[in-house]
Amino acid sequence: MAVSLANHVPTYADEPASLANLSRARRHEGVETAFDVDRDDLVEVMRSLRDEHEYQQLMEIAGVDYPERPERFEVVYCLLSLTKNHRLHIHVSTDEKTPVPSVTGLWPVAGWLEREVYDMYGVGFAGNPDLRRILTDYGFEGFPQRKDFPLTGYVELRYSEAEKRVVYEPVSLAQDFRTFDFLMPWEGAEYRLPGDEKATPEEPGAPSPVKANVGARTPNSKTPAETPKTTEKPADTGAGAEANKAAAKKSKAAPKAKAPTKPRAKK
Repeated sequence: MAVSLANHVPTYADEPASLANLSRARRHEGVETAFDVDRDDLVEVMRSLRDEHEYQQLMEIAGVDYPERPERFEVVYCLLSLTKNHRLHIHVSTDEKTPVPSVTGLWPVAGWLEREVYDMYGVGFAGNPDLRRILTDYGFEGFPQRKDFPLTGYVELRYSEAEKRVVYEPVSLAQDFRTFDFLMPWEGAEYRLPGDEKATPEEPGAPSPVKANVGARTPNSKTPAETPKTTEKPADTGAGAEANKAAAKKSKAAPKAKAPTKPRAKK
């Protein structure tokens, strides 16, 4: 049985008409409903979206790093309207030194979300009552989601048996990052890897990479056995002379099998 929604129930793709009257916000290019807002107007725009446009929930605050821009960081607020069944994004740009106004006065959950963006990108939030790191370890240096942060980090931690505690040390790579000098993995490398010598035939006993003369192979010659087999006939049991005599008597006394008879034809 097919289930159909009523005509007044909006779908996710429907954009509320009231957003056309949203002031101090500019359309952000993209397939989803999004707006660009200046830092100084952020709190008032978010208040208007919550109170007048019925976007009740702040679902997430994300950060993006664009190092080539003068204001390299972009803070994205993800809002959800339960009554209108719609989501939208608010984009705010900033740099390393200029903080973004906090929205903890509108949504208390923003306290933890802003701490995550601060921990990963180093973006400050003016007005956050507890702006501390929340994801990284104590004493962590740097901001790991920035594009200029190295993939390996700066320090590593391990448990020291000598000191019986976790110690921090500069990162030391046991093996450098592998570099490949060919474009397609299935085309193979131009150099020989360990084990490639097994793919080519070699002379018996010759060290690698001496190749064998494939066309002049000779079959192995049959060598005679030094001692005859001990059980050439059923009487040879291999258990000694007494056992062999007993086996010979049993084999002579055994009745011969009768030849099968042809079935009689029915009259």
